[in-house]
Amino acid sequence: MGVTEEDLLELGRYRDSDRFSELEKLALDLAVAMTATPADVPDRLRDELRRHLSDGQLAELAATIAWENHRARLNRALGVRAPGFSDGSFCLVPERF
Repeated sequence: MGVTEEDLLELGRYRDSDRFSELEKLALDLAVAMTATPADVPDRLRDELRRHLSDGQLAELAATIAWENHRARLNRALGVRAPGFSDGSFCLVPERF
């Protein structure tokens, strides 16, 4: 899908990384905001995203992020654990701000 191991390694510091475009950084900002509890997406972020995306594209991006959050929370609530397919790989732990 075009995501390299180097991209994954840079995710924790995506804001300061040269590996991501401005749009990718904004999309990651949206994912971070939507994943926080409570989810709070500033108007400024939506406005910046709308400079790059149509309303439909922004809705699709937000829906995809929301679906992944839903799926992760549902799996956690039901005790679903990783099947071990990526054993020996790495898992990024988000940085706390």
